Amino acid sequence: MAYSLDFRERAITYWDNGHTSEELYEAFKIHPARVNEWKRLLKKTGSLEPQYPKTRKGKIDIEKLEQELERKPDLTLPELAKIFDCKKQSVHVACKKAKLTRKKRYLPTRNRTHQM
Repeated sequence: MAYSLDFRERAITYWDNGHTSEELYEAFKIHPARVNEWKRLLKKTGSLEPQYPKTRKGKIDIEKLEQELERKPDLTLPELAKIFDCKKQSVHVACKKAKLTRKKRYLPTRNRTHQM
């Protein structure tokens, strides 16, 4: 939950004016460690604007994946992983994003029934 900039400023000012951590908690219902985080953020960036993690770009280009599967539709996840130099799980996630389904087994399995 992101607190408003005004709320953050008021909490920092309140604590800087000499109030104890208990008084800070009673007045704002936030832990003093949170205010310390905001102070560090203000010192580091010059703003109290919340910082969100940056998303990183995936290793597998979805368009290239689709092209590979059009060219050779029977490729398995391990084979695709070698092509894209990544793990099978990464290919699986990319296929899910692209809404592509893959075959599940290398070889067909036999139905083994016990005969008596």
